[in-house]
Amino acid sequence: MSSARFFSVLEDRKGNLWFGSIGSGVYYFDGKSFQNFTTSEGLLNNEVGSIYEDKKGNIWFGVSGGASCYDGKSFRNYIIDGNAMNEDRTGKTFPNRRPYEVNSIIEDKTGKFWFATRGNTFVYDGKTFTVFTHDGKPFKNVRSIIEDKKGNIWLGGPDGLWRYNSSTFTNFTQRFVGYIIEDKKGNIWTSSERDSNLGWVLSKYDGKSLSNIKPTVTEIANKPIIFGILEAFDGSIWFGELDGVHRYDGKTITDFKSKVGQN
Repeated sequence: MSSARFFSVLEDRKGNLWFGSIGSGVYYFDGKSFQNFTTSEGLLNNEVGSIYEDKKGNIWFGVSGGASCYDGKSFRNYIIDGNAMNEDRTGKTFPNRRPYEVNSIIEDKTGKFWFATRGNTFVYDGKTFTVFTHDGKPFKNVRSIIEDKKGNIWLGGPDGLWRYNSSTFTNFTQRFVGYIIEDKKGNIWTSSERDSNLGWVLSKYDGKSLSNIKPTVTEIANKPIIFGILEAFDGSIWFGELDGVHRYDGKTITDFKSKVGQN
């Protein structure tokens, strides 16, 4: 496909695969052939860090400088300009790297879209972008954002792990949080920096205790750095780090590392 680095992948509801690269745009695979989307086709920027499919089946791409929405025919682009984010209807694209890349995109139960960026975090109601704040202070450089089964919004970044239930904010840790997922049982899993910068830790927040002031937190694995986290169909947790991918089955961690001479 490409020698570029790939930071995101999505399987859409039709079984097609989307691969987001840093520098070569998006690759689409329908099971038979590949198609490459770049700024030449209308993508806002060729550095793609996140991919998301909304309820209508549109595919969203978080890129350097904003986001692109693909409806199967054309792109609609949304540009970050300092502290603001707005739709661009001029067809403008940015072949070169832009500031304020979009790290994560979700659509919540009410139909609002959330954009976690290296700058502000934005909420989009289909017409207007609003900066998401707490006590007048915007959430900046949020790396991961999810909505749990109860409709709570979770945000992770340099200000730690936060939960927002549409009226109340709760902070669970002030350590830098990189990735967040909710498993089938309602537990919250995170990757976060350890104290004194001693690497990263994969943590599990027990779902049954999340209503407590101090929920039960279990540290599962310590690594130099932890990238993505994913729950498999069998309930096992997979996570990536510098020397490969790992699986946690609830008891043990299995490493999957390449053998000598193999990729």
